[in-house]
This record gives sequence, structure tokens and C-alpha cells, in this order.
Amino acid sequence: MLTKRQPPGILGGQMTNPTYELVCGMEVHAELKTASKMFCGCKNDPFGAEKPNSHTCPVCLALPGALPVANKKAIEWTIMLGLALGCKINLFSKFDRKHYFYPDLPKGYQISQYDLPFCYDGKLETSFGTVRIHRIHLEEDTGKLLHKKINGEDVSLIDFNRGGVPLIEIVTEADIHSPEQAKEYGKKLREILRFLEISDCDMDQGGMRLEANVSVRPVGTTEMPSYKTELKNINSFKFMEQAINFEMKRQEKLLAAGETVVQETLGWNVSTQQTFSQRSKEEAEDYRYFPDPDLPPIRFTQAQIDVIKKSLPELPTQIVERWENEYQIEPRFGTKLFNTASEANIFESLFSSAKNKKVALDKLASALVNKQVSLPAVESDVEKIINEFAKLNSVEDVDTGELKATIQTILSENPDVKEKYAKGEKQVIGFLMGQVMRVSGKKLDPAAVRATILLSLEK
Repeated sequence: MLTKRQPPGILGGQMTNPTYELVCGMEVHAELKTASKMFCGCKNDPFGAEKPNSHTCPVCLALPGALPVANKKAIEWTIMLGLALGCKINLFSKFDRKHYFYPDLPKGYQISQYDLPFCYDGKLETSFGTVRIHRIHLEEDTGKLLHKKINGEDVSLIDFNRGGVPLIEIVTEADIHSPEQAKEYGKKLREILRFLEISDCDMDQGGMRLEANVSVRPVGTTEMPSYKTELKNINSFKFMEQAINFEMKRQEKLLAAGETVVQETLGWNVSTQQTFSQRSKEEAEDYRYFPDPDLPPIRFTQAQIDVIKKSLPELPTQIVERWENEYQIEPRFGTKLFNTASEANIFESLFSSAKNKKVALDKLASALVNKQVSLPAVESDVEKIINEFAKLNSVEDVDTGELKATIQTILSENPDVKEKYAKGEKQVIGFLMGQVMRVSGKKLDPAAVRATILLSLEK
């Protein structure tokens, strides 16, 4: 059950200026792991390429006369994510040209979506409250700039292996009111993307990038601030939390001094733990959006959307909640057992089979999480895991007389134990159980050992 937690203004347990609160929306980019790129047939494997610019063609290099063709699978996966986040789906959509003049896109524009994204009006629940999803749109990724020194000169090289890779952008409303909530939102979104098996979200390689639009306003007001700063291309949830925290304090200090916060795009310097200016913040007008004339508009029927919806697997939060109700598995165990739908299906088979065999499922889940038994890799491992668990929990038969004699020997070696027990120090029972297990060298039934110890102590 999700509940709202700390009020705005509390950052990881430390109070910032209580007269201001954070107003933050996030934009998350994630590369889809389709076989080919977004608008051409080139291999979509920018991080596994043997050399730069090896996965390129006339389309993704924008050579004259080359025409794009949209990747159907990427569109379907975008809609699948939208449905997983409770979004509405536009039955009529299109691609647009977003113009800008950086060298990482040779066309001088990016094929993206402007006013008719595939998905809109969704939500993602966090323990701090609901974060509304404004839109999810699909576009192409840019090439990668490499800054090096060659023959003593500083140069910038471009690798277009990443250029044209399908890239989804998930944009929220300004519903995030603490850096900790921003971090939790990002982690939950990554969990869903990985679970649906549509993105690897490799943040070290840039397969998932975080951006936050940050401003602060006086506590108690509801008006949106007249400015925002954009924290751009952050590749760590921890860094995002730190950057928002710093930017809040910086803005609070400026406003308290009667100064105006400049609307700009900022980077995060991990070494100095400070934001730094990159460029002035662009508006939509700066990009000169217009419909891409080389790509026809896309129309869906509700029946097509329903087919995608039926293919949507049960989501992680739903699975963990159902396991708690059906199998009595604590959520703290359930959330640690799987990352993808395929893995969840294997554990489902394991728990279903174990339940039929009257196995204690809560103990089985604990053993799995604590690596006391093997983790199943395929469904055929189910019986092997159940047998491992049974062996782990098996006990050896022991003669009652032998057990009593062992306990009496231990008591004679520790004469103060009975006295302590008589005074109400019940922890001596645990001490005696440990000693009995050690001395016997056998795996005994703890309940039987405890009962025999109690009889011996009460004599």
C-alpha cells in the first residue's frame, strides 16, 4: 500500500528553507532494444559495435535521396509502455521535424513528435504521491560526440552508431516535490521498462538519461513559477537527487536576495557537486516543429490498441501484491526476485508447484532471496529448487534419551544457566539450543530441541 510521506521542503531528512517548496517535472529518455533502428534497417546495437560508424546507412547519415520508414515494433512498444502507465492513446498520430543545429544529427533536425504523441495522460504511483504522465512520445536518438586530442589538437569526433536508435521520452507534470521523490519515480519507471523487456536502461552507456525541470515557489502558493531550469542528461539516480537538492538551494538563495532565476539548461558536475550553465533554455518555437513530409500520419483502430493491451503482462506491483495474497509471500521478498516478465513467470511456476506440495512458501521465498537455494533460470528448474529447499529444511532423527543426556551435560558445564532462567532470562534458551546443535553435530528439529530444553530447565 503506497502512502504519502514527508512534506515538501525535506530533503533526505534535512530541512531546506521551509518558506519554499520544490516544483519539478521530469523528462526521461530510454532507448528501445528493437532489432533495427527507428527509421532504417541498420542494426540497433550502438554499445556493441566493433568500431564507430559501422552501423550506419544513407538514411541515418542523412545522405541525399534517402527516405525514412517507421519501425512498427518501436511504435507498438511505445504504446505498450503507455498502457502500462495508464495512458490514453492517440488513435491518430504523426512524426514531426524538430530543428536544431548540433552536429550529432546530420539532417539538422530530429524526427520526433510534437502535438500528437502516441500516449498521454497517464500516471505512476510513488510513496510520496501520484506523478502524472503528461505524454510519451517516440523519436530518434542522436549520434555520440567524442572529444579527444589528436596530434596535439583538441578535436570533436562523431560516432553515428547511436544516431537513429528508437528513443522514447516520458514527460511528467510538475508533481514531484522532493529530490527523493524524483529518485523513486526514476527507479520505478526503469523497473517497468525492464520488466516489459523493451529497454535495457543501461545508464552507464546512456541507454537511459534523466532530466528534471526545477523551480521553487513559496510554500502555500499554487501558481506555477514563471521560470524553470533544466538539469540535462544525468545518468544516475543518486546524481539526479544531488543535483535537484543543490539547484533548490541555489534558487532559494537567489529568490531570498530578490534576484531573478535565469531560465537555462544546466549540467551537473559530480566532482564539484554543483550545477553549471550549458545554454539558455529553448522554447518550442526555437525548434520550428512541423509534420515530417516523408512519413505519413499513423492511424490506429481501437481493436489494434486492444490487441497490444491484451499482450501486456501483469505488472510488478500487481504480481507482488497477488503473491502476498495467494502465497503469503512478504513484499520485501517478492520485489527482489525478478526484473522481467519472463523471470516472474518462472517464479510463478515455482510457487504454484511448491504450494501444491505443501511447502512453506514464505520460507522458500526467504531462502531464495538469501541465496540459500539456487535461483531458477528456466521452468524446468522448479523441481530441483523444491528438492534443494526440502533438503535445506530436513532434520535428522535423534534418540530422545540421547538428546536429554546432551542437554544435561551442557547444563552441568554451565551451572548458572538454570539460575538465570529461573530469574526470567529467557535468552538462555537460545544459548542452549545453539550448544545442543553444535555438540550433536546433527541437523535437529528446533521445535523438538526447544521442548526438551524447557523440560530440563523446569525440573
